[in-house]
Amino acid sequence: MSLDIRIGPDGAARCAWVGDDPEYRRYHDEEWGTPLHGDRALFEKLSLEGFQAGLSWITILRKRPRFREVFAGFDPVVVAEFGDDDVDSLMTDAGIIRNRAKIEATISNARLMLELDDGELDELLWSFAPEPRPRPTSFAEIPAVTSESLAMSKALRGRGFRFVGPTTMYALMEAIGIVDDHLVGCHRRGCATP
Repeated sequence: MSLDIRIGPDGAARCAWVGDDPEYRRYHDEEWGTPLHGDRALFEKLSLEGFQAGLSWITILRKRPRFREVFAGFDPVVVAEFGDDDVDSLMTDAGIIRNRAKIEATISNARLMLELDDGELDELLWSFAPEPRPRPTSFAEIPAVTSESLAMSKALRGRGFRFVGPTTMYALMEAIGIVDDHLVGCHRRGCATP
């Protein structure tokens, strides 16, 4: 078995990045790589991936309940109304990532969401699904950027979205199940079918 696969305390084989953290294990088993649809749910993932840039995903997972609280459940209609006072208040909230550029990008992206038709973000993101590729057997086989994530980034940036670079977009593609990067040997491999 690959060194990039780890047997958990429950006897299940998982991608080794999960480690021993119960929240990471839950996320890996229940969310990561599972197809996600719906503009609001996708807006949340897009926003959280933007906040994650340069940080560990476990940091975001641990702060996600507070993110959801202060960003009104990532309702774009509500977040689009945030102003300077809201930004200043969010900058004092230790329960989230206090990065002004990322906070302002989330608000700006919410305003752009209001310009989209219902289901348009979902359709746009999923339009970049790649052709199936061989299953990765190690982390070394998983790219950080693909031609599809580059194209997705370009399309979103062209619409004015921020914090949507190609590496962040590939992480989003993994998170929402556009690609299934569970390794061969992982009990979740192949469970995520669009």
